[in-house]
Amino acid sequence: MKIPVLVKLILLFLPTIVFAQKDVYLFSYFTDNGQDGLHLAYSKDGLSWETLNAGKSFLKPEIGKDKLMRDPCIIQSPEGTFQMVWTSGWHDQIIGYASSNDLVHWSEQKAIPVMEHEPTAKNAWAPEVFYDEKKKNYLIFWATTIPGRHSDIADSEKEKGLNHRIYYTETTDFKTFSPTKIFFNPNFSAIDATILDDGKSYYMFVKNENPNPPQKNIRIIKSNQVNSFSTEVSPPITGNYWAEGPTSIRIGEYVYVYFDKYIDHQYGAIRSNDFKNWEDISSQVNFPKGLRHGTVFKVTEIFFNDLKKKF
Repeated sequence: MKIPVLVKLILLFLPTIVFAQKDVYLFSYFTDNGQDGLHLAYSKDGLSWETLNAGKSFLKPEIGKDKLMRDPCIIQSPEGTFQMVWTSGWHDQIIGYASSNDLVHWSEQKAIPVMEHEPTAKNAWAPEVFYDEKKKNYLIFWATTIPGRHSDIADSEKEKGLNHRIYYTETTDFKTFSPTKIFFNPNFSAIDATILDDGKSYYMFVKNENPNPPQKNIRIIKSNQVNSFSTEVSPPITGNYWAEGPTSIRIGEYVYVYFDKYIDHQYGAIRSNDFKNWEDISSQVNFPKGLRHGTVFKVTEIFFNDLKKKF
């Protein structure tokens, strides 16, 4: 007996239909001063976010002068391992690193000495880790102030002498690292850089930290290479409020950028379908109370369901 063509097509695509999984979005963040470590929230639509583990910490910080875990950035490697870096303290010349296969059990915490070769470096803040598909390695970048190294900014003393630029290193295994180099050196104090790979191009979102006249807003730069961004940035893409700690992800037709409205003690969001016109949707997003500077990333629905069952 011959099987009808329609039945054949159904049988052919049935596995795809049955096992197709939606993405679930996770958000790594810290609360208060970062002393209790890593927190995670989740969302199915990118707008409504809920805590995991009843809002309790997933990992307590153990390294650095202050033993903090601020600005935790997590990405998933091609092999499935979650790689995390974070700010370990206010005046450290290191950043923190740990890895996990399930976001629950973590490797021993490690200090990466990214700025110890610069004796006067004041800090190493808001590190991000990005996997470069072309080079098959990891790019780690962060903000540092080295007194006298860069062009002055107006009234920098109001920022306690901080005048940041973005530095970077590369690694394939988180054991050996390339020498630290300058990554982004504009004519303003730059901090909180994050990179989005949107297929054909790379987009970097960065905070203009200049104190006077105060900027405290998010800018965007487009590049065809992940390790080379122009210092010619866009006008502010955030609104009439102070914003920091951007993180971005594509959800459907839109690219969402989430950020910390740190003066207002709120989280905000904007979105765009062309990287030029940005819609402020802060009133539409709902984040857990106390959430601060984090990173958005996606996991499969199967992984998320397994993770949620643990709690």
